[in-house]
Amino acid sequence: MTIRFAGEADIPGLLRLLHQVGQVHHEIRPDIFRSGALKYDEAALAQLLRDENRPVFAAVEDGQVLGYCFCIRRSFGDSVMTSRKEIYIDDLCVEEAARGRGIATALYRHVCAWAKEEGCAFITLNVWNGNNSAMAFYEKMGMKPRSITMDFPL
Repeated sequence: MTIRFAGEADIPGLLRLLHQVGQVHHEIRPDIFRSGALKYDEAALAQLLRDENRPVFAAVEDGQVLGYCFCIRRSFGDSVMTSRKEIYIDDLCVEEAARGRGIATALYRHVCAWAKEEGCAFITLNVWNGNNSAMAFYEKMGMKPRSITMDFPL
C-alpha cells in the first residue's frame, strides 16, 4: 500500500468512500445528515485537489483507493491565542471491506509526519458523538478532546 497526495484519477475512489462516510454520519445524526448525500461532487473534488491549502492523501493498493484523509491548513494567532499552524483533518475514511488492516493508522501517521515537516504544531479534527469507532481510533492515536460542541434540538 502507498500513501500519497490524491490526484484526479483517484476521484472515483474518493467518491465511493465519501458515500460510505456520508452514510455513517446519516446513521448517527439523520436529523442533520441526508441519506445518500455526498460532501463533494466530481467537479468540487477536482477543484479541491488543486488547492494547496486543502491537501488530500490517498491510501492506494493495486490502483484502488482504500482510504483517504482530507486536510485543511490553518493558521492562528491573535491577542488571546498563540501563533501556530495546524492541520485540521476534515475527513478520514477507510474502505469498509479493508478496515482492520492498519490503513487508518498509516494514513493518520503519514499526515502527522507531513504536518510536522510543514511546521505545524497540532493536528485537529472533529468527531461526531455516536461515532464510537472513530473516537476510539483517535484516542488510540493519542488525541484528546480540546473542546466539545453541544446542541439542543428545538
